[in-house]
Amino acid sequence: MKKAVMYGAGNIGRGFITQLFSKSGYETALIDVNKAVIDKLNTDKFYPVKIVSEEKQYEEIITNIRGVDGMSLDAVADEIASADVMATAVGVNILPRIAGNIAEGVRRRFKATDAPLNIIICENLIDADKYLASLIKEKLTEDEIKLFDERIGLVEASIGRMVPIMSEEMQEGNILKVWVEPYCELPVDRNGFKGEIPYIINMVPFTPFEYYIQKKLFLHNMGHAAAAYYGILAGKKEIAEAIAVPEIYEKVKAAMLQSSAALSKEHGVPYADIEAATEDLLYRFANPHLHDTVTRVGRDVLRKLAKGDRLIGAALLCEKHGLPNDAILSIAAAATLFPADADEFSAKLHSMIDSDGVVKALASVSGLPEDSAMLKKIAGIRESMM
Repeated sequence: MKKAVMYGAGNIGRGFITQLFSKSGYETALIDVNKAVIDKLNTDKFYPVKIVSEEKQYEEIITNIRGVDGMSLDAVADEIASADVMATAVGVNILPRIAGNIAEGVRRRFKATDAPLNIIICENLIDADKYLASLIKEKLTEDEIKLFDERIGLVEASIGRMVPIMSEEMQEGNILKVWVEPYCELPVDRNGFKGEIPYIINMVPFTPFEYYIQKKLFLHNMGHAAAAYYGILAGKKEIAEAIAVPEIYEKVKAAMLQSSAALSKEHGVPYADIEAATEDLLYRFANPHLHDTVTRVGRDVLRKLAKGDRLIGAALLCEKHGLPNDAILSIAAAATLFPADADEFSAKLHSMIDSDGVVKALASVSGLPEDSAMLKKIAGIRESMM
C-alpha cells in the first residue's frame, strides 16, 4: 500500500485531507505534537468524520491511519523520506517550526531514492509554495537545494471545506471525531507537481492556479471573516447565527460581490460564474450544524489585515481595477473592533491602536503607507461603528 504523510492532525488534516488519502488507497501517517491525538490514532487505528448539512447527516470511518510524534525529528524525517505523497495543514504561523523537520526528511530521502515527492500545501496563504520553499532551503546545502528543485514538488491547494473547532459535546467522547460540511473538492496547482500527478479522489489539478488561490482568499475567506466580525459586534456566537441576520447577510454579500467583480476583471472569468460561487458560499455559511464560531473564524486579525490577505488584499484588487471597495473596507474596520481578549494578535492590535492611533497601527499591520487614503477610510468607518 502506498504511503501518505499528513503533517498536521488537526481538523483539516483529519477532517479533509486524510479522508481523501484514505479513500484513495493510501496508508496515512499523521504527524502532530498533540500527544493525546497521536496516542489515540495509534490505539484506535481509525476515526469518524461526521458530514453534516440541512439535508442529512452521516459518518464515514477513516482507516489505514497511524500517528507520528511531531516532536521526534527522526520519526518525522523517516516518514517523509519514505512517503509517496505528503500534505501540510498546520497553519501559516507554524510552517517555520516544521521546515527543519521537512528539510531533514528530504535530505534522508535524497540518500534513499531519486523518486520525486509532492507536498500539497493546505494553508491559507498566497504563494505558499514559494514561502515554504524558502523556509526549507534555509536548512539545506547548495547541492541539496539543487536536488530539492529537481525532485520536490510544492503544490498550492485551495481549501474550501469548512471544518469548525470541535467542542466536547460534538466529539461525543472521541477526541478524533471531526464534523465537516459535504463540500469536498480539493483544487490544486497542476504546475507545482514533479513527476506523475498522484491519484487522490476529489483532487482537481488546475492551471493557471492564481485565480483559485485569490478566489479562496478574497471571496471565501473574506466573506467568512466578514460574517465573524459583524457577527461578534451583533453579539452572535456562531457564523450561522450571524449570517441569519438580514443586515449582516446583505453586508457580507455586498463585500463578496465587490470582490467578485474584481476577480472577474483580474482573471477574465465570467462575473456570473463568480456570483454563483458567492451564492453557494453564503448558503454554506448558513449551515447551522457546523457550529462554527465567530471567534474561531475572526481570530489572527493581524494576518487577516495584512496587505496580501483577505481584507486589504481584496480591497486593493478592487482599487486596481477602478471598482468600488467600500463594503470590503467596512469589514476591515469591523476587524479592528474584534475583542482584545480573543487572542494574542487581537490584543496586540488593540494595544497598537491605543498607542499610535488607528491609521498608524493599520499601516504597520498592512504594510500600506500612513498617508494611504484606504487606511483613512477604514479609520473613518471604524469611528462610525463605535
